Amino acid sequence: MKPIVSIEYCPKCGWMLRAAYMAQELLTTFTDDVKGVLLEPSETSGTYLIRLNDQVIFDRRAAGRFPDVKELKQLVRDRVNPGKSLGHSDRK
Repeated sequence: MKPIVSIEYCPKCGWMLRAAYMAQELLTTFTDDVKGVLLEPSETSGTYLIRLNDQVIFDRRAAGRFPDVKELKQLVRDRVNPGKSLGHSDRK
């Protein structure tokens, strides 16, 4: 079964557009590799968590920053399809 990516974000912080943009990027890149991307408004202020199924792959609080799209794509790819080329997102 294909995994589901969920992005839990703080709506009070105005992070819905960021979450939607990242969801769009993931859905475009991993069309055949994920079942979907779920956007979840959080009840906890300052939350920005990205999970693959139930496993946290990025936590804004722990990292002290947001992920960039390149980093996020690499994190997802490494778990759902390690052999997949990300083109320019793989370049250093």
